[in-house]
Amino acid sequence: MRFKFLSLYLIIIVLIFGSLALKVNADSSNSILVNIVPPNPAPYENTTINLKSYVYNLDSVLISWSVNGKTVLSGISKKSFLTTAPAAGEETSVIATISLPDGAIDEKITIRPSVMTLLWQANDSYVPPFYRGKALPTPDSEVKVVTMPEIRTGSPNNNTLADPKNMIYAWKKDYTNSQDNSGYSKNFFIFTNDYLENSNNISVTARTVDQKYSSQASIDIGMTEPKILFYKNDNSFGTIWEKTLTNSYKIQGSEIIEAIPYFISPKEILNPTLIWSWFINDSLVNLTGFKKNLMPLKAPEGASGTSVLKLQIDNQNKIFETTSKEINIEF
Repeated sequence: MRFKFLSLYLIIIVLIFGSLALKVNADSSNSILVNIVPPNPAPYENTTINLKSYVYNLDSVLISWSVNGKTVLSGISKKSFLTTAPAAGEETSVIATISLPDGAIDEKITIRPSVMTLLWQANDSYVPPFYRGKALPTPDSEVKVVTMPEIRTGSPNNNTLADPKNMIYAWKKDYTNSQDNSGYSKNFFIFTNDYLENSNNISVTARTVDQKYSSQASIDIGMTEPKILFYKNDNSFGTIWEKTLTNSYKIQGSEIIEAIPYFISPKEILNPTLIWSWFINDSLVNLTGFKKNLMPLKAPEGASGTSVLKLQIDNQNKIFETTSKEINIEF
């Protein structure tokens, strides 16, 4: 009877100390903070893993690092580890073994690289037909950013490409969360740039619904000022796009000068919100034609000289959406 009592007593002691040991290991694991830089690495990007603890002094303990089961670094105070992310669709398993006074614990980190492309367009910036460049945003322009994440889920040997429509997106503008534009299936972001800033930083994090996979990207979108270029408009060939008119331009008889306001807003240049003001030698010219970007000129007979032709375009709804240009016209 005494033997049974002692056996039961020993079993209770073992269970208590076993529970304490498990609790120590659980608390130790929770007290180790893991920071990955960058948090969502691209394929083959250098990735740094940092360990930190507010409970244990990691500068005095042995820390070993293994990659895919092979130990590659070991030593006292090895709190940081540099590795390279694998190819897209693959993953790297990193284990940090920390030899604490209470026992060794493992921190497991899985690196799954992903690819994300950000595309943007200025929604209300004018460029002429067949313009080979990109419409650029100007002060108070509306800009749309679309993200195209390529996140592969599943195991490296059996993975599928996640549907971008079934992801959760978290958008930021100039490092500030944009709650209204974030959420499920919101893979685009529309904003109006600030006339006080030269550029805006737009970033997004895309995550699968189960939160297991994610990707992140950011882009700086600069701002430009609208500008006017002058072209000759020919009665037979239309706009002569091959050559812009420079200072000083000489006219022969009657000609039509066509003004093209690159990157002006709105992109419909005949919109009544745009006020076209033409001047010849500082005198306002009243145009009666429908197309306010066409200025007919005629050299006076038997006379020669130079006149200053100036155009100013103002947007009635956007005080910072204005531009002007002038050239000397010889006759």
